[in-house]
Amino acid sequence: MLFLNPVERLVAEVHYRLDEKWRKKGRTAWSDPNRANAEVDSFLEGPSFDRDGNLFFVDIPFGRVFRLTPGGDCDLVCEYDGWPNGLKIHRDGRIFICDHKAGLLLLDPRTGTIAPLLASRNSEAWKGLNDLVFAADGTLYFTDQGQTGMHDPTGRVYRLDVGGKLDMLLGNVPSPNGLVLDMTESRLYLAVTRQNAVWRCPIMTDGTLSKVGTYIQLSGGHGGPDGMALDEEDGLIVCQLGVGVWRFDSLGMPTHLITGRVGRTLTNVAFGGKDNKTLFITESDTGTILKVDMPAAGKTMYSHT
Repeated sequence: MLFLNPVERLVAEVHYRLDEKWRKKGRTAWSDPNRANAEVDSFLEGPSFDRDGNLFFVDIPFGRVFRLTPGGDCDLVCEYDGWPNGLKIHRDGRIFICDHKAGLLLLDPRTGTIAPLLASRNSEAWKGLNDLVFAADGTLYFTDQGQTGMHDPTGRVYRLDVGGKLDMLLGNVPSPNGLVLDMTESRLYLAVTRQNAVWRCPIMTDGTLSKVGTYIQLSGGHGGPDGMALDEEDGLIVCQLGVGVWRFDSLGMPTHLITGRVGRTLTNVAFGGKDNKTLFITESDTGTILKVDMPAAGKTMYSHT
């Protein structure tokens, strides 16, 4: 990765550390292959704010969804037989979850009820859903990552339109992970973890993707890019495992590198806070949520429908 501009270094402070009462010590069927048989007490991911400023986040190995209030109180929304990963909140209040084990789910935050939306595709099981993003019209894009990589470049990207039509847009990705739309929603940016790269995917007028190519080639780290976000200047925020969180400008040039006071497993991000200019980051290994002020506000995450 070539640096043509000076990169400003930022340090994210601790915003919240998962309470001891919520920590579970043990190994699970998710943590054994994904955390090298190590015991875990949590693995936080999927941060997303609702309209009241509550921060929702998931705990993958123990199938839990939490809600952190603006005042700092954390409560358990639900616990179920699954491995929730990506989480986004629709403007109508519905919570969509990409679950590695159970598929695409809906969560009612009032009752804590989980319901399947897409448990399979054409009677075929998912590889393992990972992350998702809404377009302004309510169209949903999501990734099916599973255990794909350079050895098995068969990860997939899907689009679910507002009428319920499901289309596979890409089927040859070596580990598709986080994804965001640019401000005009004419490009989809895709984190390709095992290639240590971010792909640029132009969206054609018929909704298909064409001329897909590498936008940013990263180097180093422990696993490649993970969660991403976009700011109102078309700046791309990219979590790179083992390195930190990058901000790239609208031309793909690095402007900022964020590291945390604790941990190096910065997995996913969400904008929130005053003027939507604070970036909240999950540090998964320590069960911590970090925060840092950013130069531009985040793109609004809600759809208009």
